[in-house]
Amino acid sequence: MQTEDRSDLAHDHVFDQGSAAAERGTRLVLWITAATMVLEIVAGWWFNSMALTADGWHMGSHAVAIGLSVLAYATARRYASDPRFAFGTWKIEILGGFASAVCLLGVAAMMVAGSVERLLAPQPIQYREALAVACLGLAVNIACAAILGRAHHHDHGHDHEHGHGHHHDLNLKSAYVHVITDAATSVLAIVALGGGWLYGWSWLDPAIGIVGAIVVALWARGLIVETAKVLLDREMDHPVVDEIRAAVEAGPGGSVRITDLHVWRVGRQVYSCALTVVSDDPALTPGEVRRRLAQHEEIVHSTIEIHLAAGALPAAS
Repeated sequence: MQTEDRSDLAHDHVFDQGSAAAERGTRLVLWITAATMVLEIVAGWWFNSMALTADGWHMGSHAVAIGLSVLAYATARRYASDPRFAFGTWKIEILGGFASAVCLLGVAAMMVAGSVERLLAPQPIQYREALAVACLGLAVNIACAAILGRAHHHDHGHDHEHGHGHHHDLNLKSAYVHVITDAATSVLAIVALGGGWLYGWSWLDPAIGIVGAIVVALWARGLIVETAKVLLDREMDHPVVDEIRAAVEAGPGGSVRITDLHVWRVGRQVYSCALTVVSDDPALTPGEVRRRLAQHEEIVHSTIEIHLAAGALPAAS
């Protein structure tokens, strides 16, 4: 039996240029969202409009969630070179995305509660002011989506440089989902307020609020599933697993078979693996197995254990 371990995951994999661009974009969106929140709440108090006040606090909930994303980036950057984090601080960003998605579910629940309350006890709506604020909110969210979209394209291009373009920044995605859901609810609000103003359909506002809440909840659920998969290291159905098996078992020499394999993600597009192989080739070494894995640059750390197959002769000393 031969064993070998190598830890060559550099911390600069964890907080790269894509993360820095995403942090800048998310921080700018946070300040824009917070400023709009204050404007809406003050306007609601000034015009005695509950619609404006509610919309302001709704945007405030998104500001809190986006703030979590900014905090996750800042924390990951601060501890990026801390050796106590065995595989770097990338999962702090994932944790931020997960917490943000949970907040999004809370927003959906608040939207349902408020809409049901309005259905059961209708209240007069100041349509003109509410429509103006809904249009303002939509414009702000379009601007924020454009900012985060540029950061997303930077992140997407950085992923392609590493050969795997499907590993996106889930923390950035959580902030983007918050902005998009806010824009979607603004569109729905404009439709509902327009219908109420033109046709007197006061029920349309809370009804569309419930529809919007369902859409928000579905988006939040998808993001929770994606982030939880990374946090729980559920990666054994990833294509890289089959690539590792093919690279190790299809090499030259005697028969090589992987009997135990564990793969987990330690960065946005990098993985670690631990594997045990059985071979009838007594000359097979962990270095040779690692050479076979070298064609996959995303494997940055590997622990390899080799067992000689029963009946095989050991290498001559």
